[in-house]
Amino acid sequence: MVVCKYWQRGCCNRYPCPFLHGGDNKWVREAKASNSNSNSNSNSRKTEKKEMVWRRTEEKEKEKERCLCKYFLHGHCKYGADRCRYLHAWSWSTGAHDFSLLTPLHGHSKAITAILQPSGSDKLLSSSEDGTVNFWDCHTGQCILTLNFGTEIGCIMTDGPSSLFVGTRDSVKVYNTENNTLLSLSGPAGLVYALAAHDNKLFAGTQTGEILVWRFNQATSSFYPYACLTGHRQAVRSLVIGGDVWAKKDKGGMEVIYTHSEEHGVLALCETSDATGQSVLSCSVNDQTVRLYNLPSFLERGRIFAKKEVQALQTGPGGLFFTGDGTGDLKVWKW
Repeated sequence: MVVCKYWQRGCCNRYPCPFLHGGDNKWVREAKASNSNSNSNSNSRKTEKKEMVWRRTEEKEKEKERCLCKYFLHGHCKYGADRCRYLHAWSWSTGAHDFSLLTPLHGHSKAITAILQPSGSDKLLSSSEDGTVNFWDCHTGQCILTLNFGTEIGCIMTDGPSSLFVGTRDSVKVYNTENNTLLSLSGPAGLVYALAAHDNKLFAGTQTGEILVWRFNQATSSFYPYACLTGHRQAVRSLVIGGDVWAKKDKGGMEVIYTHSEEHGVLALCETSDATGQSVLSCSVNDQTVRLYNLPSFLERGRIFAKKEVQALQTGPGGLFFTGDGTGDLKVWKW
């Protein structure tokens, strides 16, 4: 309780007054005690507020430790790794030895658009906007072959041990690695972003939203136009062809069981497995990072940083996975 200061001066004209009026010293003592408790509560609230500010500051400092130093990114941080409050590394992870960078592979001068390792092959293939496809030896990390197609490449695909399909601007190139012959399939308008093969048919997702289909004639070893699928209003950037897709659809619908939202736009997705067999989703977003999440919990496992956006992700055997960014850097990682 608080004693009315106007009553103490003898001039309070409020009735009823919300403050204490009374000549008994007991009231005054109770008022002082109440004021003391009020001050104590106020001090307690101030202490809680300070602790909250301290915790937030500590969380911000921890977040800074996980943010890449922009000066390290360009190679000239004046503080160095020991004194800089920001991260001087191309990745961080929640575990001590979750994954690590094995080696960078340099050979492209523009953004990498696709990475693949054919099943059973000891070669890694990468394509780029610079118009080249590089073949890398998985044992030495050396580029053993470069094919220059002279135009921007949107995607690549292999079908069998010797056939390489390359999606370029206004065409699909078919390169035979055994006899070094090149076949060009015309029809696409703009860049070809996605390729898939099924049942002697080749599917190409184009910049205009069309999906062009060619059929392979084994007798003449050539492709001829088979169909043009329309319905998309923008570029087709991904294709998955399955023989029982329609049967599954007829039996019942599909249900979304979980939605994870990213603050930044998603560029590429790829599922990998760590050394223990835990499924991990690699998610490239347009803030120049790759986020790694445990599945199905979506708990963040770590991050990979790049100089420019990572447009290509791919898994490999033995716990390997690959990233390709907008500068042309191809990096090999291992769980």
